[in-house]
Amino acid sequence: MYESWFGMENTPFTKGLPTQSLYESPAMANAFGRLTYAANHNLFAVVTADAGCGKSTLIRRFAASLQKDTHLLLYLSDSQLTPRMLYMEMLDQLGLEPKHNRGEVKRQVQRELDTIRNVKGKKIVCVLDEAHLLEKDTLEEFRFLLNASYDSVNPMSLILVGPTELWDEKLRLQRYAAIRQRINIYCVLPHLDRAETAQYISAHMKYSGCGQLDTFTDKAIDEVCAKSRKSSERTAYEDMVILSGDRCCGFALNMLVLRRFDAIIEIRYSYSYH
Repeated sequence: MYESWFGMENTPFTKGLPTQSLYESPAMANAFGRLTYAANHNLFAVVTADAGCGKSTLIRRFAASLQKDTHLLLYLSDSQLTPRMLYMEMLDQLGLEPKHNRGEVKRQVQRELDTIRNVKGKKIVCVLDEAHLLEKDTLEEFRFLLNASYDSVNPMSLILVGPTELWDEKLRLQRYAAIRQRINIYCVLPHLDRAETAQYISAHMKYSGCGQLDTFTDKAIDEVCAKSRKSSERTAYEDMVILSGDRCCGFALNMLVLRRFDAIIEIRYSYSYH
């Protein structure tokens, strides 16, 4: 379709971009370094950001960086996760058959994590995505999981990921104080600024193999940047997003492919409408 029109070898602005081709903003690089430190030192980290600011991109890149011979990654994403289901899901990812009651399942997880850490010599990293949807009793279980040897050792690294409401409407409240006090690292991913938006688009176009990297004019990049920041508004741009990438790439791809906004983006090719 449009790939052949622009001479692209790969489709840009998609969710499945290889991790090595992902754009890394300074804030993303900083958060990546902090998560790596958390993974290597069994720390408790929290990552929040508005929709479309790169939480999933960050976690994808972080997960891909973990060496399987030194780290074990557990990834959980379930809005209905109860304490019992939490342990059952962990056991399933560890390849174990769960016991019947919650107490036995919890002890199973603790024993297996202890074996992985002390016998196999691996560091355990648990990423809990969409954590803002979980109830307090489920989040409390992670506090207990981080307690080992009379609370003198963290047996694993825990990373909670969610939108800004995870912190604003949950963790910062007094009822979550016991959980909040255990947090070692807190990362917030901001919106891309104008220069970063241009670099983001350039990285995707480079991945596409398109020889004309100046397809997007300065005026178009200004518009992409402005619209991508309006995360709470529905606009004509949002209604026309044709791929399920994050918001910035959606806007960019719309103007590139549909060519509806020629007052905003001036594609530097001659073509005719059919």
